Amino acid sequence: MSKILVTGGLGFIGSTAIKMILSKTHDEVLNIDKHSYASMPEALDLVESSSRYSFLKIDIGQYELTKKVIADYVPDVILHLAAESHVDNSINSPKEFIESNIIGTYNLLQATNELWTDKDRLNKKFIHVSTDEVYGSLEQNEAPFTESAKYSPNSPYSASKASSDMLARAWYKTFGIPVIITNCSNNYGPWQFPEKLIPVVIKKALNHEKIPIYGDGLNIRDWLFVEDHAAALINIYQNGEAGEKYNIGGNNEISNLDLVEKICAILDEVSPSMNIPKYSQLISFVRDRPGHDVRYAIDATKIAKELNFIPSIEIDAGLMKTVQWYVKNKDWLNQKSS
Repeated sequence: MSKILVTGGLGFIGSTAIKMILSKTHDEVLNIDKHSYASMPEALDLVESSSRYSFLKIDIGQYELTKKVIADYVPDVILHLAAESHVDNSINSPKEFIESNIIGTYNLLQATNELWTDKDRLNKKFIHVSTDEVYGSLEQNEAPFTESAKYSPNSPYSASKASSDMLARAWYKTFGIPVIITNCSNNYGPWQFPEKLIPVVIKKALNHEKIPIYGDGLNIRDWLFVEDHAAALINIYQNGEAGEKYNIGGNNEISNLDLVEKICAILDEVSPSMNIPKYSQLISFVRDRPGHDVRYAIDATKIAKELNFIPSIEIDAGLMKTVQWYVKNKDWLNQKSS
């Protein structure tokens, strides 16, 4: 049994990872999270009573407190997911992204550097979870990003994550902290806070409001079902090699417009409207976001070959599962502010 310290475990990906760790392994989890506006403690209601789960309200922006938690808990693995992640918010308020994503990551890395012995650096792991957005934008005919792709971030969010990736790499190279960096594509699934595209679309549609799509809707993203991401992270902390970098993709490239139309078609099937013939009639094109990247695409060959990980949920099945969950939990969806 390993002791897993999860940062940001009240978030969308973190809470999913914790539930999977507790259900699929014998490991125990300490979840530390500052409990921000997008935190969802209710996502972990079913595991709160587990003897292998505990929670502390901690802001990793506070160095001494963060160091004390690591010293007291003595984790075998740090699974670092805590981050501000909404691109629009990073444009409006970049300072919070610098403080959380860069300073918070520095605090974790430096605390482990001060606490971990030479033996710890051989036996423990620090999993730094990042995004494909650090690579920048691809044109339609360009090959997907590999782990060796150059960094070219275009938003304050992606710049903050690129900076934290560089810190993680430097603490491995300079101090021997056993860092593994992961870069994932767009996540989706149940319990995602309704500020991201898919839950926003579902919420707007169910409330018969205009569904906003930036620009012409032709921007392309690769979509990764959140449970596949959680499974990949467990695989990586169990089998990944320190100093390595793994792209985690869903093999589901699709334009924003096509994605929204798929969601609307599923809603027509599972929750037909009495007011309009089709939910797609609510689609409304709005002014494009500044610095909006054209396309993201992940080449996940490395993790497939080295760790035998292949995502199991393709986009149509994942969207059906996601839409059905939000329809069933419409009250929760509407209680959350977007």
